[in-house]
Amino acid sequence: MDIAGFVLLQLWTATYLQNAGWLKILMVAYFFGSFLNHNLFLAIHELSHNLAFSTPVYNRWLGIFANLPIGVPMSVTFQKYHLEHHRFQGVDGIDMDIPSLTEANIVTNVVAKFIWVIFQLFFYALRPLFLKPKPPGMWEFVNLIIQLALDAAMVYIWGWKSFAYMILSTFVGGGLHPMAGHFISEHYVFKPDQETYSCYGPLNLMTWSVGYHNEHHDFPRIAGNKLHKVKEIAPEYYKNLESYRSWSQVIYMYIMDRTVGPFSRMKRKLSTKATKKTE
Repeated sequence: MDIAGFVLLQLWTATYLQNAGWLKILMVAYFFGSFLNHNLFLAIHELSHNLAFSTPVYNRWLGIFANLPIGVPMSVTFQKYHLEHHRFQGVDGIDMDIPSLTEANIVTNVVAKFIWVIFQLFFYALRPLFLKPKPPGMWEFVNLIIQLALDAAMVYIWGWKSFAYMILSTFVGGGLHPMAGHFISEHYVFKPDQETYSCYGPLNLMTWSVGYHNEHHDFPRIAGNKLHKVKEIAPEYYKNLESYRSWSQVIYMYIMDRTVGPFSRMKRKLSTKATKKTE
């Protein structure tokens, strides 16, 4: 199903649940809506690389559309920070995918990591705003206005429960959820000297093949549905790398392994040449 199909299905589900009980809303959000919203989040990831259209502005408009059921405007801002993650991967203070020092100092035991995983989407979304805020541009205001208009219409016509369903789908889908395991599996170091990891499990079918993460970082201009061909064409570059089959297993390993936490990331210094380019 394409982006439009997922957007319309999720919005219809939200209106369908306008008079449902809160337990039903939570259950549908976790076992159904979370998969749709996380799929759309990863569609936005694809669009941030301009992989749907050759004209960037078309990708931006489609990203804003894909953003609608997520409930919170993030498409345009995500692109700004995510492209820096690719260009300056592991550079502390620039790559906002790296947890903050505060996270590393607080999240040091099984209980803290369990809570951190539940709320990891908040850390992922708010970390850049605190550590490296960027002034909003015109497109962010467009994203904001369109999103707020949809949210307001949802509340006005169908009520707060419909809007709450969308927000819950986003929240639970980014926390203790099988699809959210990719946040951890991609760059958290479980094996010394390996910075990026791929996951070749079946959930790639629902996540724009984001699990092919080594392949994605090597070739960010190749669409997710073609990344498996990269591995097939050049197996000698990937077959000896540590990889996973299950994001749920990665979440369990992350929580239970006392040697792994937010501090388990490779960092590098920004080169003088790169510094001049950013000035």
